[in-house]
Amino acid sequence: MATASSKKVVLAALFGNTAIAVTKLIAAAITGSSAMLSEGVHSLVDTCNELLLLYGMKRAQRPPDATQPFGYGREVYFWSFIVALLVFALGAGISFYEGITHLQHPTPMERPLINYAVLGISMVFEGISWWVAMKAFRATKGSRGWFETFRASKDASTFTVLFEDTAALCGLSIAFAGVALSHATGNPIYDGYASIGIGVVLAVASFLLARETKGLLLGEAAHPHVRDSILRIADSDEGIRSANGVLTMQLGPNSVLATLSAEFEDDLLIPQVEACVNRIEAAVRREHPDVVALFVKPQTAQVWRQRMARLRDDAPS
Repeated sequence: MATASSKKVVLAALFGNTAIAVTKLIAAAITGSSAMLSEGVHSLVDTCNELLLLYGMKRAQRPPDATQPFGYGREVYFWSFIVALLVFALGAGISFYEGITHLQHPTPMERPLINYAVLGISMVFEGISWWVAMKAFRATKGSRGWFETFRASKDASTFTVLFEDTAALCGLSIAFAGVALSHATGNPIYDGYASIGIGVVLAVASFLLARETKGLLLGEAAHPHVRDSILRIADSDEGIRSANGVLTMQLGPNSVLATLSAEFEDDLLIPQVEACVNRIEAAVRREHPDVVALFVKPQTAQVWRQRMARLRDDAPS
């Protein structure tokens, strides 16, 4: 369900950005507006980004094999990181370039009413795409704050589209202001300032996306409730004396790797220990289908605490 929802979000953004990019670029060619050209390039980059996200989502669905025994879930994170780089390198870079060029060589705007019409239509399409992404994102929000939900989200495709669309709406507002000021004053310099403003918005969005997808790509922990649930399941098994702790790693939007440290009852024989592990694995799979692998390490609580203390001591300050 999560994958289907994410694909719907990306497809909605793809169709919207394709239509908007063509319209903006035609308007920029007719009117000579720098801000409109920056917005056209921005939408064109977003269109390419959605194609990359769809490609990553398709590759992430491949089943595990000998070379990738835990699956290809991180393909989504890799392509989301590439998208963040493209937003900065192409979207922000070209916007800055166009803005500076327009300030150095101001060109009077022609037929500004076309820009108003295109910007208005673009806001409608971007607003629809933003609302689709927001609905999918809000479904995972719960009682958490918006930024907290963004930091905790493991579905890179959804929050990438949401950030792109938010940046697009901000950029459209800036472009509208630049066009309106240039039209009202007859001074094309405001159009150049608008392009630079759009570049700033895209640079900020790119930085936030890159920072979050980097954490997922390197191996971020799963949601704490997954860890707590596995501990509860293990602790309730009759063969476990002490469920010490769980370490998790998010392998993709819908795949988690988990390791459980547990102390077994002393009188258990090897077949009984194996049966205990099988019971825990089956219970975890029923409650968390996203856990693709669970490794159980026999370990005393004291050894676990010592190991976690070392990890805290070695953590960068």
